[in-house]
Amino acid sequence: MAETTTYDITVIGGGPAGYTCAIRAAQLGLKVALVEKTPMLGGTCLHVGCIPTKAMLFSAEVWDHLKHAESYGIDNVTAPKLNWQNVLTRKNGVISTHTKGLDYLMKKNKITVVRGHGRLAGPAKAGILTVDVTAADNKVSQVLSKKVVIATGSDARMLPGYQADDTILTNIEILSLASFPKSLVVIGSGAVGVEFASIFNSFGAEVSIIEALPRIVPVEDEDVSKELTRQFKKRKIEVNTGCKVEKIEKVKGGAKVTFTDASGKSVVKEAEKVLVAVGRAPRTADVGLDKTNIQLDRGFIPTNEWMETSEPGVFAVGDIVAGLPQLAHVGAMEGIVVASKAAGKYARAVRKDRVPGCTYCDPQIGSVGLTEAQAKEKGYQVKVGKFPFVGNSKATILDAHDGFVKVVSDAKYGEILGVHIIGPQATELISECVTAIELEATVEEMMFTIHAHPTLYEALLDGFSAVEGMAINV
Repeated sequence: MAETTTYDITVIGGGPAGYTCAIRAAQLGLKVALVEKTPMLGGTCLHVGCIPTKAMLFSAEVWDHLKHAESYGIDNVTAPKLNWQNVLTRKNGVISTHTKGLDYLMKKNKITVVRGHGRLAGPAKAGILTVDVTAADNKVSQVLSKKVVIATGSDARMLPGYQADDTILTNIEILSLASFPKSLVVIGSGAVGVEFASIFNSFGAEVSIIEALPRIVPVEDEDVSKELTRQFKKRKIEVNTGCKVEKIEKVKGGAKVTFTDASGKSVVKEAEKVLVAVGRAPRTADVGLDKTNIQLDRGFIPTNEWMETSEPGVFAVGDIVAGLPQLAHVGAMEGIVVASKAAGKYARAVRKDRVPGCTYCDPQIGSVGLTEAQAKEKGYQVKVGKFPFVGNSKATILDAHDGFVKVVSDAKYGEILGVHIIGPQATELISECVTAIELEATVEEMMFTIHAHPTLYEALLDGFSAVEGMAINV
C-alpha cells in the first residue's frame, strides 16, 4: 500500500455492514480501503452469529424430519444417531465457503484490505481523515481517507460478575462445544436465546428458558409470543417469564442457576451448560472516538438519517448505531446508504418501521412494521386479520401447520401497518410484506394480488383477506 494513497472511503470493520459498504462504494467508482483486525472477513454474523447458527438449525430441522420418516414413506430410519462433530464440521464448512467468497469479492472490486486494529487519529485535516492501524506485530501504519465509516460491530453482553467459559456460554462458546450437552439453561429469550433453545431441544437436550420480561420474544407482537410459548411447551421446552436471575454457581457436571420467578418464589435449575443471551454491547470503546466530537449514547453512536455522525466526514453503520436494530441486514443497508450518498447517487434512509425481523427457531418468526399494540399507541384505528396455517394446504404437506399470519392495518385507509408471521418458512414469507409496506400497499391491493397455489405464500393472501373477514380457506 503506497503511503501517498488517499482513499475516498475507509471502512473500519469487515462484518456485513462494513464489507457491504465497501463493495457498494467500489461498485460506484470510489477508491476503498477496508480495515479488519481479525484474519478473516465476515464479522460476528459469518463466524459466530447468523450463518453458523442457521447451519445448525438446518441440521436440527433435518433431524426433526427423521423422527417422522416412516410417515413420509421412508423406512429403516429407526435409530438415527446424533453425530455432533459432523454438525460442527458442516457448520464450519459453510463458514469457510463464505469467508473465501468475501476474499474473492474484495479482489474483484479492487478493495484494499488492511489488516489491523483501526482507530481514528482525530478530526480531518484539510479534508482528509487519518486512521491509525495497529497490526498484529504492533507496528502502526496510517490510512488517509476523505471519509471514514465505523463498522466495528458488537459483543455479547454477559451478566455482571461473570465471564464466559466452557460452562457459562455466549453465542461464541456454544457454537463450538466439544460434546453435546444433555441439558441447557438459556437466560434471555430474544432471537439468539430461542434459536439455540430450539436447536438443542431438537437434538434431545433438556432445555429451560429464563426471561426477565413478561413474555418471550418480547419485541414481537403479543400473539406471536403466546403462540411460540405454546409451541415450545408442546416441544417440552420449559419457559419461565417475569424472572430475575440471582446467581449462577458452578457445580460438578455443570452449573445451577438460582432465579426468582414471577410469583416471587426462588427457583433453582441445574444444567450441564448455561447460555447467556441477554443482548449485545456496541464495540466503540477503542476506535478513537475520544479524539472526535462524537458523544456516545449508552455506548452507541448517534447518527442522522444518512448515518453521518457529529464528526464531519465520519459515518457509523451496523450494531454500533443508536436507535436502530442490531441486525446484519440493517447494517448492510446502512452501508449501502452511506456508499450511495458518498458517490452522489440516489439513496433512501433506513426506516426502523420497515425493517424485517427474522427468528429461525421452530416455528419460525417473521415480522415487519407495527405490532397491534404499537399501532393503537400511535392512534391508528386498527383493523386486524388473522389466518392460521392449518388452513393452508402446503403447510399440511410439509407437516408444519401450526402458527398463523397476522395483518395489522389502518381501518380508515386500509394501509398495511404491520405483518406478523409465526409458522413454516416465516422468515422467507415476510419478504412480500416488507415490499408491501415499503410501497405503502393497502389490504385491498394485496387481496387482488395473485398468489400461487399450493404455496405457503398463499397464506398471506388469506391473511390480508382476513382483515375484511373474507379469508377463503378458513
